[in-house]
Amino acid sequence: MDLPRVALEIAQGDQDWGTIVLELDTEKTPKTVENFLSYVDARFFDGTIFHRVIPTFMIQGGGYTAPGKAKTGGLRPPVENEAAAGLKNQRGTIAMARTSAPHSATSQFFINVADNAMLDHPARDGWGYCAFGRVVAGMEVAERIKDVETTRNPQMGEDSQPVDPPVIKRATRLDT
Repeated sequence: MDLPRVALEIAQGDQDWGTIVLELDTEKTPKTVENFLSYVDARFFDGTIFHRVIPTFMIQGGGYTAPGKAKTGGLRPPVENEAAAGLKNQRGTIAMARTSAPHSATSQFFINVADNAMLDHPARDGWGYCAFGRVVAGMEVAERIKDVETTRNPQMGEDSQPVDPPVIKRATRLDT
């Protein structure tokens, strides 16, 4: 079975940074992949930023068009947490971001830039964070994102808000 692939074209200002190619696991996490692909197909991610960057942890995107400016139009209902499927939050995997409620993930995702076993099922809350694919090309672009300058993020109370956020110019499915 060919697994679906998605290309995230990344830029910062006038500079094209390259493309991150994700391969998504429809076998272990079908609901999560269907949810993510519905956002790709609706062009929801186009123009969104990586709004949370922690260089020893992860880079998070898919929910903001500018710092502090959430993209709410086009949000779908939350997806069921499939973290128990067994995919691990290892460096180079993509996972769903969520609130403290286990089944609250909508559009936001993160790419692990380190091994983050503390996020794996069952984690501290009995659920964990659902990894649903991996970077198969362009990890150097994710590495570049993790190294951007950050400032205090007032929503999170941490130094994770990019000063000049990298943008997902376009997210598209790739033919396999």
